[in-house]
Formats: sequence, C-alpha cells, structure tokens
Amino acid sequence: MEKDIEHKFSPLGHPDEKAFFAGPQSRWKELVFVVEVFFEFIRGFRMLHFVGPCVTVFGSARFEENDAYYQLGMKVGAKISQMGFTVMTGGGPGIMEAANRGAKQVGGRSIGCNINLPFEQHPNLYLDKWMNFNFFFVRKVLLSKYSFAFVVMPGGFGTLDEFFEALTLIQTKVMKPFPVVLFCSDFHTHLFEYIQKLAEVGTIDKNDLNLFLLTDSLEEMENHIQRFAIDSYGLKRKTSVPSLLFGENGGDHK
Repeated sequence: MEKDIEHKFSPLGHPDEKAFFAGPQSRWKELVFVVEVFFEFIRGFRMLHFVGPCVTVFGSARFEENDAYYQLGMKVGAKISQMGFTVMTGGGPGIMEAANRGAKQVGGRSIGCNINLPFEQHPNLYLDKWMNFNFFFVRKVLLSKYSFAFVVMPGGFGTLDEFFEALTLIQTKVMKPFPVVLFCSDFHTHLFEYIQKLAEVGTIDKNDLNLFLLTDSLEEMENHIQRFAIDSYGLKRKTSVPSLLFGENGGDHK
C-alpha cells in the first residue's frame, strides 16, 4: 500500500540538532543552540496560541492519494473539523496531508507543524497556517501542547514515537488525560497485543490500557473525543483578543 520512494526519504536533519546529539560541544556552541531553540519555541507560541483548540492527527508521510489509509485520513480530518476543532498535523504529505485536506473540504481550520528535512518533507497544500521547524523535539512539544485529543493513524517510527510520548505524558500525569485514538485495528493488531503483553507482565498497569481507544469507527472516535475532550473540559466557542505586542494573529477558539 505504500509507495516505493526510499530514495526520497533521508534521515538528515538540521545540522545544529545533529551536533547537539553528538555529545558535548564548546560552551559557545551550546549557548547558541539554546538561543536558537528558545526563539523557535517563541515563534511556535506566537503562531499556535490562537489556532485551537486542536486535535492532532499523526500518521505516515508515505501514503499516496489513492491509498485506503489516505482516504480514511481525509474522513478523520473532516469529522474532527465538524466537531469544531482545528486539525493539526506535522504538515507534510501522506496522512498528514489527508487530514488537513479533509478539514479544508468541510470548511474547517487546518494547521501544520512541518519539519525541515532536505529531501523528505514540505508543507502540504491544505494548510491555513504552518511553521517550518528546525528541531524535532520543539515541533513534537508544540504538536502536543495545543491539542485536546490525538488521533494516531498508520505510520512508522515517528508516528509510534508520538503515540507513546502522548501516552507517557498522560500516564505520568504531566499531561491531562486527553483522549488518544489509535485508528485502524488491522494495522495496529500486533502493536495492541504488545501493549497488552506489557500489562500482563506488569511493566504498565492494566488500567493504562484505558489511556487510548483502538477503533475503526469514525463515530466511535467522535463519541470518545466528545466525552473525554469537549464534555470533560467544558469547551465552548469563544473569541480571544491577540496581542499586537507579540505579533499575534487572533482567531475563533472552541
């Protein structure tokens, strides 16, 4: 189902981030890196403060338009928009594009947090706003910070990383118990069995199996988000006033 584009997918990231993970650098380089990260966070806060509340959709960048998972991603994006949320994704192709596209088709808001990779990812065409991030970890933090729910669709290492990070933050009570929906039971059968095994041997609590919903149903996804996001937190539509001092752009909030 996935297209064969191995030559287009490069692990090369931003050179400053690669240098950071390569071990200790000079004091000056470490300071410069911290300042760069600081300003990337500030840019992200300015862009995303008024776009939500959001539901973030995670999934592979490698699915083409005619793939069944891409088509399902469009339906997921449309359903989330119809609930009144902004659809947020990693901003790239594949399922990210599909979810943004579905949101736009029903008149919803569509946001992308794109990562700068030299050969892999560019912002898709269905975004109202997007930001290009240099650092993976900054991008991942902001994808989580502004979301009231997470929908995890078929993907690779990055998608699994985002799925388990959300569960870890909720499990450890760093993040509120926002709903996490793991979509496509056929694709995630072995993953779900593995998580059940973790509960059986005691490396996670059996109650942790309730931290996410495995489903194939758009209606079940909608009901789960309605119950554990909208109803639990009393979300209501309101208008926020942007600050010109911080260069913010306002927008409707749920």
